[in-house]
Amino acid sequence: MDVELFREFCLSKPHTTEDFPFDEVNLCFKIVGKIFAIIPLDSADRANLKCFPAYAEELREKYTGVRPGFHMNKKHWNTVLFFEDLDDSTILHLVNHSYDQVVSKLPVTKRKELQ
Repeated sequence: MDVELFREFCLSKPHTTEDFPFDEVNLCFKIVGKIFAIIPLDSADRANLKCFPAYAEELREKYTGVRPGFHMNKKHWNTVLFFEDLDDSTILHLVNHSYDQVVSKLPVTKRKELQ
């Protein structure tokens, strides 16, 4: 997965913004201020993505390139390694899943505003 492709795909999601809330290295992608993806630009070989807990466990068992979220709540976040056993389409699917997880937790009024 190329970092620019990852960034472009994240930004293609409706109402997505990007910023560096923690430092100048970790680029975060947000929907209504809620993070759905983080990529460290100093290595750009992985990303943290939000995930439904049962699905997170399933992915970790299936792929060596999916691990518990580094510096994140390991129940709800995975670290996805770009150059392991995941192809680009699988990584983009996981970005979609992460985005959908965050949107599903937004208050109903916020979700209606986004439509």
